[in-house]
Amino acid sequence: MTETTAPGAEPSRAERTRADGQPAESQLGGSLRYLRRHLREFGILFALIVIMAFFQVATDGILLKPVNLTNLVLQNSYIVIMAIGMLLVIVCGHIDLSVGSVLGFIGALAAVMIVQWEIPFLLAGLLCLIAGALIGAAQGYWVAYFGIPSFIVTLAGMLVFKGLTLWALAGQSVGPFPEAFRLISSGFVPDLLGGEELNLFSLLLVVAVAAAVLAIAVRTRRRQVAAGAADEPLAFFVAKNLLIFAALVWMGWLMADFRGLPNVFIVMALLIAIYSFVTSRTTVGRRIYAIGGNAKAATLSGINAKRLTFLTFANMGMLAALAGVVFAARLNTATPKAGLGFELDVIAAVFIGGASMSGGVGTVIGAVVGAFIMGVMNNGMSILGIGIDWQQVIKGLVLLAAVIFDVMNKKKGA
Repeated sequence: MTETTAPGAEPSRAERTRADGQPAESQLGGSLRYLRRHLREFGILFALIVIMAFFQVATDGILLKPVNLTNLVLQNSYIVIMAIGMLLVIVCGHIDLSVGSVLGFIGALAAVMIVQWEIPFLLAGLLCLIAGALIGAAQGYWVAYFGIPSFIVTLAGMLVFKGLTLWALAGQSVGPFPEAFRLISSGFVPDLLGGEELNLFSLLLVVAVAAAVLAIAVRTRRRQVAAGAADEPLAFFVAKNLLIFAALVWMGWLMADFRGLPNVFIVMALLIAIYSFVTSRTTVGRRIYAIGGNAKAATLSGINAKRLTFLTFANMGMLAALAGVVFAARLNTATPKAGLGFELDVIAAVFIGGASMSGGVGTVIGAVVGAFIMGVMNNGMSILGIGIDWQQVIKGLVLLAAVIFDVMNKKKGA
């Protein structure tokens, strides 16, 4: 029987509900409430937008010029790669201080194999990734199976691999690398469509990826609505995804206007997609978050916490090795000081990106956004001529603000 409402009476709940299950009268209020509940995730994205807007104005438009945007991607590629691995380590409740030294050591190892031993660069690259995974596994073994604090194990690793880098290079720089090897960091996707002033193939590739991201979001939303689990207001969902689509296409246009998509950008995009899927859609990902949230409860529920902790460190070592190869290819040489202080930028990127110090919280996209916040700040301050001393001060204050925000947010939720 159809429910009717008498004249002047308050409309029934059914009449106040739209087709997607959201009350029509509460669209704005619902969006604001949703935004407040998810302030951790969206706040960092808004921060990136504000920082980019500030430096775009302060640098008279230099920040987002195609050539500078491309350099921004190239300069931060190794930080982004390591931040993805560091996220899993921190979500699991640990930390890895050795990543900068491992990066430098793997770069030195690549230089010795390719330049001095003349091993083919593809084989050398594969051996470097294996070596990085073994390094991470060796450190993870002591953390996972002997319960030694990761801070101590990886601090020791940082010192060990700094020393091994000096030993491998005999205190001198080794290079240059073959041009084919350098393409991983300095090469660009060729324009298969023959564009003259614009890399059409790169632009179409970005548009296709943006359309795929939008389609996946719409399909996920439909499934949530069908299951009655749609928490995000429709208006907020539409606005967010249209902005993401427009931002991706615009960024693709800017880079296509220079030389197209850098090869390392493709590597980063694949890593972001793979690890986002693993952390959000797989059992392994959910178990890593469970370990970080409460390791004892996770173990009692049947999760092999030791093995997963071991694997997160092995994965971190492999990604640090990949970053080392990328960094060495970008410099076209391996130097004894490569990777110095990189671990601080990587850890800062993950915490700024919304990860919690206590573990169990954080996203891949958040870590990537945090890495680009650090990168935009470095790039913008360099363009403005701000000295390295004040750059360090400002970055330290930003990291402190992110941690304070995390602590205050937890107290509000308690």
